[in-house]
Amino acid sequence: MADRADVIVVGGGVIGLTTAVCLAESGLRVKVWSSLLRERTTSAVAGAMIGGPVFSEPLSSTVRWQRASMDEFTELAKDPRTGSRVARGRLVSRLGNSIPPWATELPGFQPCTPAESAGFPVAFWITSPLVDMPVYLNYLIDRLIEAGGDIEVRTVNSLEEPATAAPVVVNCTGVGAAALANDDQVHPIRGQHVVVENPGLDDFFYEGGVETDWTCYMPHSSRVVLGGNAAPDNWSLTPDDTQTQAILARCIAIEPRLATAKILAVEVGLRPGRPTIRLEPDPTNPHLIHCYGHAGTGVSMSWGCAREITTLLTNP
Repeated sequence: MADRADVIVVGGGVIGLTTAVCLAESGLRVKVWSSLLRERTTSAVAGAMIGGPVFSEPLSSTVRWQRASMDEFTELAKDPRTGSRVARGRLVSRLGNSIPPWATELPGFQPCTPAESAGFPVAFWITSPLVDMPVYLNYLIDRLIEAGGDIEVRTVNSLEEPATAAPVVVNCTGVGAAALANDDQVHPIRGQHVVVENPGLDDFFYEGGVETDWTCYMPHSSRVVLGGNAAPDNWSLTPDDTQTQAILARCIAIEPRLATAKILAVEVGLRPGRPTIRLEPDPTNPHLIHCYGHAGTGVSMSWGCAREITTLLTNP
């Protein structure tokens, strides 16, 4: 690949890598600049269930982005090397007393029986792509390299730096956009997961509608990601043992087989919170595209956002 790129994507999480893949496969020369190795990004610790309702703003766009991503991950699930598989699981909520109308439109919808509801007043089954993120991020990197792209681990202190190395810059820096894009609407939403050996689980479980502490587990081939919680404006990446024990207790109460599962890791990530997801050219520089602020929906919006950016740059 020539030293001079057509586009530099800043940020090596799922939004940045997916965008780089789409741009490279469209024929552009692409480099990714990332301050973090793949395994240290927030994306690497995501549970990554793609289905479920969409409430993020701008709503008309986020619904479209998620639908595009659902289609892509469903197709990727045909290849085990991607880390994506279509799984069955329960969505539950302690809020309300009836299944909301939107739920009946989800793939694989089926109300839970009383025995399956785990005591939640709202409980139903769906099918959804479930993504093993470390495997998937490696797949994206391989796909980017195969398309002629490149990745460089480097700290970016200003978006003017990549602008000197390529005519177009795409800013996919997540929570880092608070400083790089001077955006005071961006803030960290700290989340912690506990990863355990898989004791034989196949179905996922996710409690929605809770802002701070909820119950979820996402099984992959050899491990299960347990959660979850959200702490706005908390920058700490240090695991909290009290939260670890609370997550384990909540998940074991739903699935007793987790009680004897070996703990493999406790992982912390900073979701990039923002009142609305930002995907647009910079108002002062049409050669700078911003794409950040996805909070906990980055994986489920990734392909839709990446393809929209590709359209912006290849069909001006």
